[in-house]
Amino acid sequence: MGTGELWDLTDDRGRPVGRTHRRGIGEIPPGFFHIVSATCVYRPDGAVLITRRAAGKDYPLTWEFPAGSALAGETSVEAATRELREETGLSPDPARFRFVGRFPEPSALVDIYTAPFPDGSVLALDPEEVAEADWVTTDDVEHLRNLDAFAAPWLPRLDALWQPMKDAIGQGLR
Repeated sequence: MGTGELWDLTDDRGRPVGRTHRRGIGEIPPGFFHIVSATCVYRPDGAVLITRRAAGKDYPLTWEFPAGSALAGETSVEAATRELREETGLSPDPARFRFVGRFPEPSALVDIYTAPFPDGSVLALDPEEVAEADWVTTDDVEHLRNLDAFAAPWLPRLDALWQPMKDAIGQGLR
């Protein structure tokens, strides 16, 4: 998360409109969006990686999947791989990312991916972004969601896309 990041603005379908927006400088104009990419990493045993937001961030110490805004010129999957690497140290092969769906928000289009845990990888958390990480079952994710332990923006995202996320994980494990 960089203050002053430059984002491409898109239409409601995620198509660039030839304008940019600098993070922290006013609001995104109505009718425009920026792309946010999130990744649910899973291991061969079906466990998924969740991260707890750092204490100094919005929605402190709540759970989420690694995510962040696409920088100007980045594709959604490029943003997903960069954010995952920056927050967790993991670098799955971008070709292994599976697009699950897009969740529209007032000024963002949130693209959700699943990706297999890269063999031999070790978590290296960025303490400015992530307080801790945990490998949990899909049932644990549902339990934490029902406790509202996920960051508030993740509650409607999970309500809309958790089943397709689980389906994509299942397909990736086959």
